[in-house]
Amino acid sequence: MRYAIDIPNFGDFADPRLTEQIARDAEAAGWDAVWVWDHVQRDAGVPYSDPSILLAIIALATTRVRLGPMVTPIPRRRPWLVAREAVTLDVLSGGRFTLGVGNGAPLREFTAFGEEADLHIRAGKLDEGLAIIDGLFGARPFSFRGEHYTLDEVEFLPGPVQRPRLPIWLAATWPIRAPFRRAARWDGVWPLRRAEDGTSRHMSPDDIRGVCAMIAEERAAAGLPAGAGLPARLGESPTAPPYDVMVAGSTPADDPTAAAGTVHEFAEAGATWWTERINPQHGSLAQLRRRIDAGPPRG
Repeated sequence: MRYAIDIPNFGDFADPRLTEQIARDAEAAGWDAVWVWDHVQRDAGVPYSDPSILLAIIALATTRVRLGPMVTPIPRRRPWLVAREAVTLDVLSGGRFTLGVGNGAPLREFTAFGEEADLHIRAGKLDEGLAIIDGLFGARPFSFRGEHYTLDEVEFLPGPVQRPRLPIWLAATWPIRAPFRRAARWDGVWPLRRAEDGTSRHMSPDDIRGVCAMIAEERAAAGLPAGAGLPARLGESPTAPPYDVMVAGSTPADDPTAAAGTVHEFAEAGATWWTERINPQHGSLAQLRRRIDAGPPRG
C-alpha cells in the first residue's frame, strides 16, 4: 500500500504558495504522492487556480513524491493539450507523474460553459481522447480519425520519461461496468460511488474486492495480465506489471492505530493506494495541515 494526499485547486488551496508549502510538508511527513483536483467552477464565490500550474509547483518543490491530477476530465479538455502538459510535468518531475482522467463532475462544469453534457457523447470523447494521448506519448508522427477529434501527422517531442508508458489511471463509478471495462485497459482505477447530486460516497472494503474482481475479469477478456494487486489467473507470471487500485477516505490525525486499521482493511481487499482526502468541507485549513503533518496511516 502506498499513501497520498489530494488537495483541491480552489478556496485556500488556490494559493500557489500554500500548495508549495503543503507539498514540502507532505514529502517530509512520508507521503508517497500529492494529487491535485481539477475543477473550474464547482462552487461559486471561491477562488480557483490552474491544476497544471499547481502540479508544476509540486514537481519543483519535491524530489520523491508522485504527482498528478485526480482527475482531469478529458471531455472538457483538448486531449493534445493534456498530453503536452502530462509530458512536460513528467520531464519536470523526473518521471514522477501519473495522469488521472475521467468523464468529469459535477455536470455544471460543462453546462455553465456551453460544453457537451450528454454522458454518451462525453464517454466517446473520453475514449478517443485516451487513444490520442497514448498515441502522442509515442513521440513519433501520429494521425487519428474519430467522431469527435481529428489529428493529421502530428509529432510531440519529447516523449515521457517513464517507459513503457506514463501511468494512466481512470476514475470509474462503482458498480457500473462500462467505466471499469475502460479502466481495465490502462494502468489503474479510482473507483467512486456517486450520489444523485454528484457528490462522492465512500467505498467499502467489499466494494474494493468487487472492483478488483471486475478489473481482473475485464483484463482477462482483453488478453491482458491481471497485474499485481489483482486476482491472478492460473499460470500467470508472478512478475506481471502492476495494476493500481486507489481508494480515498479520511483517517484521524490523532489516532494512528485506528487510522492504520481502516487502511489495512482496504489493503487486504486489494487496494494498492490510499488517498487521504484533504477536503476543506471537512475541517479548517489548520486541521487539514495537521493531518498532513501527522503522516500516512501506515501503523
